[in-house]
Amino acid sequence: MTEIIDDKKMPGWVPRAILLFFAAQLLYQFTFSALVSLRGFLLTILVSLFLSFAIEPAVNSLARRGMRRGPATALVFVILIVVVTVFIFAIASLVVDQVAKLSENAPDYVERAQNFINARFHTKINTESLREQLENGDSPIRKMLNNLAGSAISIGSSAVGIIFQLLTISLFTFYFVADAPKLRRSLLRRLPPARQTIVLRTWELAIEKTGGYIYSRALLALASGICHWIFFEILGVPYSVALAVWVGIVSQFIPVVGTYIAGVLPVAIALIQEPWHALWVLGFIVVYQQVENIILAPRITAKTMNMHPAVAFASVIIGGSIAGPVGAILSLPAAAMIQAFATLYLAEHAIIDSPMTAEPISKRKKN
Repeated sequence: MTEIIDDKKMPGWVPRAILLFFAAQLLYQFTFSALVSLRGFLLTILVSLFLSFAIEPAVNSLARRGMRRGPATALVFVILIVVVTVFIFAIASLVVDQVAKLSENAPDYVERAQNFINARFHTKINTESLREQLENGDSPIRKMLNNLAGSAISIGSSAVGIIFQLLTISLFTFYFVADAPKLRRSLLRRLPPARQTIVLRTWELAIEKTGGYIYSRALLALASGICHWIFFEILGVPYSVALAVWVGIVSQFIPVVGTYIAGVLPVAIALIQEPWHALWVLGFIVVYQQVENIILAPRITAKTMNMHPAVAFASVIIGGSIAGPVGAILSLPAAAMIQAFATLYLAEHAIIDSPMTAEPISKRKKN
């Protein structure tokens, strides 16, 4: 008797494929939801890992001198915390003091600005009504200035809260550095020797490039701070040391827009003291930035962060899009690590002769 085969019968693999499809969808939804929920935690781990790369060379140096890794890490942490705390409180108190003075002496500043504009540009501006509103405690403008002063005080107070919010990052960073050899052994134990070599070399590159980034930025910040301090002293801008430190650190450690953010505070303080000084401060910041970009930065970063400006700019944009301001700050050392890793493990070939790849004559003469 001939067996009749039913062509309309569903193949056995179809139900399994359907189940796998829905299982994959559920797994995707669960993973995506988990990543969204843990975004803050993952960002904390990423920042802690970056900080551990930056701190580990100093800890390794102390460990080679006989100090145990735990106390060495604690010592480095104490130094960093003291420096950061002093910097935050110095800048916060400066801002609060200046905003309070602006609120108290607003009528005088308005009169001085009026006299300055009328004398320089031969105008006849009269701000008598504005001065009357500033002197009147119930006027809307006066209330706005008082609220601004109160906001500055609250901002200064919130800086203390931010320090305590960094406790989690500090804790993870401490263990990443203090137990770094143990952590690496735990990860390498599951890998074959060939993979272990790659992981260790990648880790070493991460420490090297992050350390190079911090070192080069610190040197540029030091040079910027000294130059701005000398200029502020010559011009007679108050709080010259605090402002110079602010400009040096912010301009170097905030990518792309750091210079503009750093320049707002000294220009505003100079404007309060003397409008003409504000123009000098702004001009000096712009000129120094060009000197730094053309002369100082290429020489200092040549051996530590040798990266094309377009690549650096693109990495900042990408990092900022993915993780906001923190991603923008971490993007430069991350891009340097990727570039170094590619140079180390990807083969290079000779470039064929072509007018499109020819180097400029001046560069060939230097070589």
